[in-house]
Amino acid sequence: MDGLVEKCDICIIGASIAGNYLGYLLYHSNLNIIIIEEHKNVGLPFQCAGIVSKKLSKLINLPENIILNRVKIAKLVSPSNKSLRLYGNEEPFIVDRIALDQLFYKKLEKSSNVKYLLGEKFKSFQYKKKRKNKKEIEIQTSKRKIVSKLLIGCDGPFSSVGKHVGVNNKVIYATQIRIKGLFNEQEAVMHFDNKWNDLFGWIVPEGNKIFRVGLACSKNIKENFNNFLKRINIDFNKKIDQQGGIIPVGMMNKVSYDNVMLIGDSACQVKATTGGGIIMLLIASKYAANCIIKCFKSNNFSKKYIKKNYEKPCFREIGKELKTHYLIRNLLKYFKNQDFDEFFTIIENSDIKNIISFYGDMDFPKKLLFKLLKNPYVFRFLLKFFIKKPKFLLKSIFLLK
Repeated sequence: MDGLVEKCDICIIGASIAGNYLGYLLYHSNLNIIIIEEHKNVGLPFQCAGIVSKKLSKLINLPENIILNRVKIAKLVSPSNKSLRLYGNEEPFIVDRIALDQLFYKKLEKSSNVKYLLGEKFKSFQYKKKRKNKKEIEIQTSKRKIVSKLLIGCDGPFSSVGKHVGVNNKVIYATQIRIKGLFNEQEAVMHFDNKWNDLFGWIVPEGNKIFRVGLACSKNIKENFNNFLKRINIDFNKKIDQQGGIIPVGMMNKVSYDNVMLIGDSACQVKATTGGGIIMLLIASKYAANCIIKCFKSNNFSKKYIKKNYEKPCFREIGKELKTHYLIRNLLKYFKNQDFDEFFTIIENSDIKNIISFYGDMDFPKKLLFKLLKNPYVFRFLLKFFIKKPKFLLKSIFLLK
């Protein structure tokens, strides 16, 4: 098998929603595409809470069977058990993530110009020089060599493609169980605590009285998860099944290199407030596909060209919003347990709740943030953080530019 060499125009590493959707956007171009997935079954293992804004149905043609439930209420719970219920226009979907990952795979698997290599692992790549200073990518997998003009990393937070171009994402760890419960099926719940301030604990209603209960943090994940389950009176032993996952944290990375692009978790195109990234990666994939078509038309696969046609326009739409998510997450990490109670009390002010209901956006929060900063109660509350943490103030100003 080591002597086997294949050629293609585009090699995509990772057959989750990012890689499959990009392949779907490109297959009409008649470019030869190879998609490599280390697992033998697309969509497995299941690793997601599966709550996505309704923008999903505007970005893709979403089959009804993928939508398991919709939620109308976001319930925030402080460490002292003070709760705040927020209503908005979002009413996000709870999706069947396995089916979503498989959606575009099923559209592509019989395509003549798209080939899937399942159960095969990307190992490394190197550049091969061609005439006129042009380069190709020589990819080594666990089973063969592949020569390609473009290599696309859609291979998750610990992206092997990313590591080969110097990207090392910071991550947090998540665990989740599915369980029968008596919670509100129209309510997604987030539990905040200093012990897991990298994100939060969650209760997401899948439907049919089944709930996805999970938590993400950077350390002591097992201990924190057990404490969280005790807090909400859940018996771990009654679980239906359990999942684990890794979430990249930070801001959108550099995503453009000579003959190489990164998309999705590998590029840290993930909301730091929630750990979700489906909407962002779908938007990024459209920019990437447009760039790839231009690369082949111009026969230009340079970092400079990819940056101009993918990274920069993509950053203009989602990069600044991802910065805002990162700023909000950093602010929440400074909160002491009592600060959550105080902040929830301020938000209970009807005017502020109305602002959140009207301007609230799970994916694009920048507009809402500026509206909230104009409220004197919110401004005074936040001012104490900026006084105590002047470096955080400077960082915030930079991020909001």
